[in-house]
Amino acid sequence: MTVDREQVLRSAATLLSRRATATMDEVAKAAGIGRATLHRHFAGRDALVRALEELGLREFEAAVESARLHEGDPADALRRLVTASTPATGLLGFLISENQLFEGEHVNEGWDRLDARIAALFRRGQEEGGFRVDLSASWLAEALYGLISAGAWSVHSGRLAANDYQYMTTELLLGGCTRRSVKE
Repeated sequence: MTVDREQVLRSAATLLSRRATATMDEVAKAAGIGRATLHRHFAGRDALVRALEELGLREFEAAVESARLHEGDPADALRRLVTASTPATGLLGFLISENQLFEGEHVNEGWDRLDARIAALFRRGQEEGGFRVDLSASWLAEALYGLISAGAWSVHSGRLAANDYQYMTTELLLGGCTRRSVKE
């Protein structure tokens, strides 16, 4: 029987986003494979999480590329980004909250590349006058990641319809970062 590694990773992300302390036995069961099979593909939990990170970075990078963040109105680019990243929302939600990925000497450089591109979108919005300048571009990027994570959890737990995720995520963030006209 051939094991679909990507499907195993997606099953693991779904389980681990709900239960961060799930055992490798529980991950194997959620993926529909035996523990020995899981261990043949991932030597332990750290290897599993690192493989999840690689998949998530690849998918988020593809979403950033397809969103064309440097084109058009920054608010529209943000909407395109949320739309493009929707298929990976559960995986990204898990990764964003996985502290071990952002500590120590082995932090994946992919996160820095993506952070720089997302922050550049917010900076462009600030420079063009559409986004607030009293909130740093890096903070707005973190807010986006937080909303992706919260949205993934809300969809998964049934508190948010999957069809509403994109609208609610972008509109909440844009509602907070859009520059308002000052009445004279």
